[in-house]
Amino acid sequence: MDAARRFLLEGRDDEREPERDAPPRLTLQALEKIRMSRSRERILSNLDEMYREAFDRAKASADQSQMAALDFAYRREQLYFEILLDIREAMERRG
Repeated sequence: MDAARRFLLEGRDDEREPERDAPPRLTLQALEKIRMSRSRERILSNLDEMYREAFDRAKASADQSQMAALDFAYRREQLYFEILLDIREAMERRG
């Protein structure tokens, strides 16, 4: 138990496996090393495609409430993604 506690609370030491074999950790330092590969256009296009398919299914079944719910959800998710993408771009410019 002590070894597990030290590993979780204190991190790695020299007796353990090399850093290159360490499991990825979601830390600010790790995030700064990651190059964001998806473009804004690609992300928003994927979102659009996903919702369009669901909307078309709801439209084919004439489910008006589902169509309205999907329309609202799409606009909300699009706004969330745009905010996150703005933050990502600001972080990339900073670094």
